[in-house]
This record gives sequence, structure tokens and C-alpha cells, in this order.
Amino acid sequence: MTEKSHIFLAGASRGVGREIAKCLVEQEIPVTALLRSDKTAVELESMGIKIAAGDALDAAAMEAAMTAGEPIHAVISTIGGLPQDGERADYLGNKNLIDAAVKAGVQKFILVSSIGSGNSAVALPPQALETLGAVLVEKEKAENHLIQSGLIYIIVRPGGLKSEPATGNGILTEDSRVAGSIHRADVAQLVCKCLVSDAANNKVFSAVDKQMVYGTPEFELFEF
Repeated sequence: MTEKSHIFLAGASRGVGREIAKCLVEQEIPVTALLRSDKTAVELESMGIKIAAGDALDAAAMEAAMTAGEPIHAVISTIGGLPQDGERADYLGNKNLIDAAVKAGVQKFILVSSIGSGNSAVALPPQALETLGAVLVEKEKAENHLIQSGLIYIIVRPGGLKSEPATGNGILTEDSRVAGSIHRADVAQLVCKCLVSDAANNKVFSAVDKQMVYGTPEFELFEF
């Protein structure tokens, strides 16, 4: 990344996305945050973040948002969750962001997904898979669309999310059998490290707190 590198962040209004926004601001990396509603706009602007208004489910709006300002070096997306008009943003919203990023000439796309998606389904107990099944299918479709997009991709699949402050114990592994919990702020720190790490490019990671891994599996840590 150069000093002029600009990041487009989708999902900054809450959760992991908000923590990533804080992390980028602390590192003095310029950020534009995509917001569907203006509820958190004043707070984010007070942090020095530019705002792009638009709904990720609107493909044309995403293209417009990504080409409106300075050239974007990387897109980070944490969107998903609540269904809008029967469509979940987990796949369609991320698909629109990925397609817009390709058209805008973006270099890198970091997608925050979830343990249980894709080949990490083996890490979750059956009842958890049953509960999350529909969401995980959508997340896997988004992951696959990103991998096939031609963009440099990094997929980070956090385990169970907690809202306490960062512990510094967040780790990444390419071992899809690993499950555990992690604080949202630690996920954000890992994502910010991935942003500037060529070693992380085109990899799919599970993210957990090394003190909160389920069971005692032996696995290899990713080293930045």
C-alpha cells in the first residue's frame, strides 16, 4: 500500500466493521464507509471517515459509490445479517460490491465471512450448522464469487464473536477444522494486518482467539 491508498469499507455502522473503521483511522489510512442509513454518519465523519450513501443490494449504487471519489486500493466488507425485502446481503450485497470493485479497478478485496462457511463446516457441531445453515450457504456463495472474480482476495472467517476490548490473542489459520471464539476488535486487528500483508493474499483463514479455541486440536498458525 502507498500513502495515498484509500479503503472502501462496507459494514462500518456496527460490529466488526465499526472496529475495522477505528483500526484504519488509528493507522491514518484514508477510509470511505458505505452506509445504507445515515444513523451513524455523524459519528463516523467525526472520526475523519468519508461517507458513501447506498445499499449494497443496489448494484448500480455500488458502482457509483466506488467510482465517485479517489481511486480505491482495497475494499473490506463485513456486511450480512438482517434480510432486506426477503434478500440477505450476505451473498447479493457482497456480490454487488465485488462486481463494482472489479469495474473500479480495485486491487484487493477482504471479505469477513464466518467459520462454518465452505470447507470450515466441519468445524461446527451439527446443531450449530442446522441453526446457521441458510446464512452459511449465502456466505459461501459470496466467498466463491470473490475467489472467481480475479481480484486479490482475502477471506477471514471469525468464530463466535464477542464484544469485549481486544485481547491481542487473535490468530489466523488456514486449517478449516479450527473453531473457537474471538473478540470483534481482535478480528479488526487481524483484518488490518491482512490489508498490508502480501503473504495473506489469495488465502482463506479461520480467525479465533488462541485462548478460546474449542477442543485441543493441533494446527498451524499463519505468520504475517
